[in-house]
Amino acid sequence: MSNDIKKYPFKNGLPLEFEIIDLSSVLNTKKEVMVVPHRPQFYHILWIKQGSATHYIDFKPISIEDDCIIFVPHNSVNLYDGDGIYKGKSIIFTDGFFCKNEQDIQFLHSSMLYSDLYGIAKIKLHDTASGIRDTFKAMEAEYQRSVDSRHYNILHNLLHVFLLQAEREIQKQGVEELQPGVNLDYLMLYKDLLEQNFRKERSVNKYATELSISEKQLYKATTTLLGKTPKQIIDERVLLEAKRLLVHSHQSIKEIAYKLGYDEPTNFIKYFKKHTHKTPSEFREQY
Repeated sequence: MSNDIKKYPFKNGLPLEFEIIDLSSVLNTKKEVMVVPHRPQFYHILWIKQGSATHYIDFKPISIEDDCIIFVPHNSVNLYDGDGIYKGKSIIFTDGFFCKNEQDIQFLHSSMLYSDLYGIAKIKLHDTASGIRDTFKAMEAEYQRSVDSRHYNILHNLLHVFLLQAEREIQKQGVEELQPGVNLDYLMLYKDLLEQNFRKERSVNKYATELSISEKQLYKATTTLLGKTPKQIIDERVLLEAKRLLVHSHQSIKEIAYKLGYDEPTNFIKYFKKHTHKTPSEFREQY
């Protein structure tokens, strides 16, 4: 539908699905696109050298400040502050660029930087973060070189090192990594399955059956690691999508209800009000 939040794929015509761009320049040339809600179909790394703004990612306000790095997940609703200052660089890349093999896929999709298990990742850089600065300089220098047979592998490896260093920095700043184990395995599988099916399936039992585990095992995994029940996780995902559509599209309440799998709009309205204490129309007017 034309009323949907605008999606922007990675642009065609580049030798690789990877770019390093100047933030000030792109905001000057594409401001009308960036200061309205949009869904980039790629990953962002915003390196803010100088900044002052409130940036929004899926309703979460992120403070833009000097010497910080923000990791914007693929397909999240992104909104730049039209009155803000963004001076720095943006690294953008796709799954197609980064994921050469199964190990790359697993790393990127479970990384503390891009997994919704940890929220939006933001790093405040200190003088001790010289390694991450050096890696970025090397990556930028390689990006500006002419393409040859080694160009892709060098850029890929440098980006991987950069992300690993960023994970180290974010842990130094107090973010604890979820411990590997069977509970985390179940949780990751559940989140992946939910992402594919939340619009049509909301039964915890059906998800547990699909994963070949009991509801009790799934409950233990989600409550142990996140302090949330499987049903709460379903509700959070449905409500996030509902809020995205209510605020960032012009679709009617009826259209949104159908899109989220409700046969009757009144059932959607009751569900939304139960969890947010506002009707969909009230929520839309608030924003």
